[in-house]
Amino acid sequence: MALSLKLAHVPRYKSIATLLVKHWRAEGLKNFDPTAPAEDDPAMAADAHQLADDLESMGPTFIKLGQLLSTRADLLPPAYLDALSRLQDNVEPIPFETIEAAVTEEIGARMSNAFQWFNSSPAASASLGQVHHASLRDGRRVAVKVQRPGVRERVVEDMAVIEELAEFVDRHTEVGRSFGFGGMVEEFRRSITAELDYRIEADNLRVLGANVAQYDRIVVPQPVNDYSTSRVLTMDLVDGRNVGLLGPLARQEIDGQQLISQLFDCYLDQILVDGFFHADPHPGNILLTTDGRLGLIDLGMVGRISPELRDVLLRLLVAISDGNGTEVAKVMAGLGKERETWDPARFERSISVVVHQQRHNGIGQMDSGRVVGELARIAADCGLRPPVELTMLSKALLNLDQVAAMLDPDFDPNAAVREHVGEIVTKKMLRSASPAGLLAAAMDTKEFVERLPSRVNKVMDALAEGQLTLNIQGIDEKELMRGIQKLANRVTTGLVIAALIIGAAMLMRIDTESKLFGYPSVAIVCFFVAALAGVWLILSSVLHDLPQRRRRRR
Repeated sequence: MALSLKLAHVPRYKSIATLLVKHWRAEGLKNFDPTAPAEDDPAMAADAHQLADDLESMGPTFIKLGQLLSTRADLLPPAYLDALSRLQDNVEPIPFETIEAAVTEEIGARMSNAFQWFNSSPAASASLGQVHHASLRDGRRVAVKVQRPGVRERVVEDMAVIEELAEFVDRHTEVGRSFGFGGMVEEFRRSITAELDYRIEADNLRVLGANVAQYDRIVVPQPVNDYSTSRVLTMDLVDGRNVGLLGPLARQEIDGQQLISQLFDCYLDQILVDGFFHADPHPGNILLTTDGRLGLIDLGMVGRISPELRDVLLRLLVAISDGNGTEVAKVMAGLGKERETWDPARFERSISVVVHQQRHNGIGQMDSGRVVGELARIAADCGLRPPVELTMLSKALLNLDQVAAMLDPDFDPNAAVREHVGEIVTKKMLRSASPAGLLAAAMDTKEFVERLPSRVNKVMDALAEGQLTLNIQGIDEKELMRGIQKLANRVTTGLVIAALIIGAAMLMRIDTESKLFGYPSVAIVCFFVAALAGVWLILSSVLHDLPQRRRRRR
């Protein structure tokens, strides 16, 4: 697809180009080494604050970009991270008159009729919306998030400009071809577009609330359906303090070790089991409630991971926690897309160095998010384009590292991964053994049984017509016939077992008077017979087939 730069976007192109040229020349960015120890530099701090001011002046889209950059310790020095982090909360508030008009228009009722009380002072003012505390007519305390007027149209226009520039960079620069900025921008566009529809965030709250219900120290506010639209979101009020603002005395009064342990395990479940996770858990989005729990708020940005990728990420995190650089490189190579400059030897050496270094760091120095981000950077440098999901995972884990440092500086994420991995595998197995999983397996078996006769017919036709060719050297006819007979017996037994399972599954839906363990007796008997036959088939294979192979080797 040809690149088309639009004349209407020229002023925006100019402002973005000016921003890039201005700050790319800053000494702090030009000479930044993420592996070097941090040093105080007043000139760098001044440049960082200027970047934050420039992004804020360019509007909400670039404020969101600044929020994203504030979590990328692998790309920016600490001074820049500190300066950009203020974009998360310190945004000019919307006048209350505008808030009142927007709420009245969206919910279709005057504020005085819909709410018993509505605080005119905002509790938080973000780049896309503003939050106020209120009480419903029944006394239920809620938080009301109202979208900034005109922000949707502004974001759509800004994203069009950013996408055009990303495509240009990808096509004409080596850096763009290495990192694939177009894919990153597309993911960012989907994320910020979803944030602009509060109905999606309401659904996210419901899903995450159900997924983390097992954790008694984690709370997710639930939405109020009748008072929520695409531009107004009303949800339960999580009464608490920003984790990032906790002082030393406040930290001594809480069980930080238990809180961060549950939070980290909760996120491992979200990422590796549910495939649906809160993608922006920075300290401002995690509250310490008055009853000593952690509240997860602002679910506009979430991540979704396919079941196949979850298994790969599980292997990756386990390999990182064990310090197995070779396995990490192998898993990463399978995740990414190889380019012409792909250098697997250099990639494995670089990965092993990073994994070895983090393995031997002190507990307080372990940053799981930074390690994952560094792995993605190494992949790009060696000609491997990492998937977008890896960047989101790095961002989420890096935010968790910041929260862990505030709640429990001695928290060891590697140990947490190793201790929780057994539970994760168990949960994944239980999900695969759920009724839905069993039904999928039954459908696969049904498809196999239905297609088997036609496949057997093709083989028999080929045999009858003399078109079946066996490329075997040193044929022992008797051994061959015994093998074919054994294969036929195994296939026949497998078909009988499959038929019993399918028949039992169908009989489970028939209500009969004869019950066994609360289910139809015939169905349970069929399952029992199938289980016995399956065990016999496995035992006969192990006891008779494997020893024969060993004898042949001798």
